[in-house]
Amino acid sequence: MNQHTEGRPRAVWALVITSVAGFMAALDNLVVTTALPSIRKSLGGELAELEWTVNAYTLTFAVLLMLGAALGDRFGRRRLFLAGLTVFTGASAAAALSSGINELIAFRAVQGVGAAIMMPLTLTLLTAAVPPARRGAALGIFSAVTGLAVASGPLIGGSLTEHLSWQWIFWLNVPVGLALLPLARLRLTESYAPDARLDIPGTLLVSGGLFGIVYGLVNANSDGWTSPTVLTALITGGVLTTGFVHHGFRAKRPMLPMRLFRDRAFFGINMASMLMFLGMFGSIFLLSQYLQGVLGYSPTEAGLRMLPWTGMPMLVAPVAGMLSDRFGGRPVVVAGLVLQSAGLALFATVIGPDASYASQLPGLIVGGVGMALYFAPAASLVMSSVRPEEQGIASGANNALREVGGALGIAVLATVFSSQGGFESAQSFTDGTVPAVWIGSGVVALAALAALLIPGRRGGPAPEPAAAETLVRAAA
Repeated sequence: MNQHTEGRPRAVWALVITSVAGFMAALDNLVVTTALPSIRKSLGGELAELEWTVNAYTLTFAVLLMLGAALGDRFGRRRLFLAGLTVFTGASAAAALSSGINELIAFRAVQGVGAAIMMPLTLTLLTAAVPPARRGAALGIFSAVTGLAVASGPLIGGSLTEHLSWQWIFWLNVPVGLALLPLARLRLTESYAPDARLDIPGTLLVSGGLFGIVYGLVNANSDGWTSPTVLTALITGGVLTTGFVHHGFRAKRPMLPMRLFRDRAFFGINMASMLMFLGMFGSIFLLSQYLQGVLGYSPTEAGLRMLPWTGMPMLVAPVAGMLSDRFGGRPVVVAGLVLQSAGLALFATVIGPDASYASQLPGLIVGGVGMALYFAPAASLVMSSVRPEEQGIASGANNALREVGGALGIAVLATVFSSQGGFESAQSFTDGTVPAVWIGSGVVALAALAALLIPGRRGGPAPEPAAAETLVRAAA
């Protein structure tokens, strides 16, 4: 009884600290989108450079997430969490002070490095701190908070850009980060994984592979698909990524053991996550600019009009959590992805130079409900699909694949947009956006099919960590 009472404040603090840190890292994925027109006006830049203000973050985030998890397992999860939070906070301040588009892109990349170290450790720190009986609820709250951050990015970014300046989308992180640092040092318990080692060859293979693929996709429209630079990047990226998969099967201690993907639950939720983020990120990247550039809304007005979509997780996530507990995670995730796909399809049918807001509402509401149903059980599905000692790398892998999906989504859908339209006029922008959003809807529908691979009744509380084998706790 005393142990339970003493553990409750530690669990609550862990939930608060990790959720706020996760919110910041997830928010910076899309907080830039509604600020893109203002950034373009202030710093200049073409479509490819605007893509990189988003992709520089998502790419370094994706590439280094599994390394961040491995570093935490090896050198201490709280210690590396603090290091990542420090880098993220400092890079946010530097991004706010940027005087040119290339400088901003560089500091966005450094932000991604900090987030990659910090983010995968949030789930392992939270899982270790929360008793098994309450772990499903805690992971559900964490997922809802990070999902809300992704969804509310356009509104927060738009409001700060209009009423202050685009720089404040980065300044916002600084006081929050500075407040979290002492709290994390005092309230989180240190933990390690037994006999953890770093996989340098795997890190180099996946880093080079993902960078080559995304770099080639982002530059394909401006340089041409057959240009030497694009072809070299895509071929090299593909070869290195294939080498990473082979390494994951053959190496003794790979950073991502490919055997994990033999489990239907792990494979299904990770493929669904990657495809969902691919379709959603690419669509939001274009829709937030459509609302401003074509329909003439201010950044705040654009964010508010997306609120039925982005704010829906706050209302639906608690219900989604209860449904997941009762029926399992698979049907909730599948339903969410189907609704998200339907929402994007509904939006694509009404996009036009003079589309009314009333015609957009059905797609926004349906998509918002779908997003909430997906995010609530997703973390529990990931953490319950592996052994306790593999939860750190599972968290890193899931986050990495989601970020890869986001980076690919922006690159692919922006390429579709550029091939069919452009910034020249409202009609031209519409011509490019419609087919891109239809493709986004189709990709999310594929995510729903991938989620059907998850066995039934997965997604409850994550299994109890074997304390003697997986955690070495130090005094807080």
